[in-house]
Amino acid sequence: GQLVGGNDFAKQTEQVFLNLHQILQSFGGSMQHVVKTGIFLTDASNVPLFREIRSKYVNMKNPPASTLVEVKGLFRKDILIEIEATAIIPK
Repeated sequence: GQLVGGNDFAKQTEQVFLNLHQILQSFGGSMQHVVKTGIFLTDASNVPLFREIRSKYVNMKNPPASTLVEVKGLFRKDILIEIEATAIIPK
């Protein structure tokens, strides 16, 4: 329940990708199984930093479909990024 990274966009973004990675692993998958992402940022000037961090976790030679939008705010004022991901994990 504690926000990682405080007001640090890079730390929050790293944590989101780590969370996604752990969730996928718990179901027998990996980031390679992600087929679609929706990214919501509160400040579009962070897009270059987001892309830099994303490239550590996502295969950019075969990336998932994605939508990135700047939003006025998220469900809490201290949250700077939200990512939703759809993955298809083979049985």
